[in-house]
Amino acid sequence: MPALKDIATQIRRDIVRMVHGCASGHPGGSLGCTDYFTALYFKVMQHNPKFTMEARNEDVFILSNGHISPVFYSTLARAGYFDVKELATFRKIDSRLQGHPATPRTPAWYSHCQRFIRTRYERCPWCSFI
Repeated sequence: MPALKDIATQIRRDIVRMVHGCASGHPGGSLGCTDYFTALYFKVMQHNPKFTMEARNEDVFILSNGHISPVFYSTLARAGYFDVKELATFRKIDSRLQGHPATPRTPAWYSHCQRFIRTRYERCPWCSFI
């Protein structure tokens, strides 16, 4: 496995390519969070790229800041959740990789709590304690 620094560098490249490729997005937050995502997904978290909603014996990552979706998508692709080539579809029509990961088609995605906060916590299993 490549060193964490090398993985983080590649994820940063992916972020710049994704945002530049669609001429839209917020690269700053994603670039600033890259080291955290790299450490979590490649060193700290127990996770399985054969993603299931049950997440048995796995750590679950909850993202509530949709503006950093480029780092989330790149990290997932580099961790084997889907083909890295799919990153080129970021924010394109009919892509699974939209600007805010809130669709059921988004790979390895449990819920988007920010979206549910606007709907008074309806149906959000992660926000039910609030």
